[in-house]
Amino acid sequence: MKTSEIKELTTSEIQERLEAEKEQLTRMKLNHSISPLDNPLQLRATRKTIARLATELRQRELTK
Repeated sequence: MKTSEIKELTTSEIQERLEAEKEQLTRMKLNHSISPLDNPLQLRATRKTIARLATELRQRELTK
């Protein structure tokens, strides 16, 4: 998910997406520990998406 796409979302949508991404990361880590993922770089991409979402959420908190 790109930063420009994140900026278009509402705050509640960002929070929902953040929770979903965290849950997905947890599942991916568990699955990867049991049997290796086809593309382990998905873990890195998911972590970066979580960071982007959290950053945008924090920026909105600071601007209020």
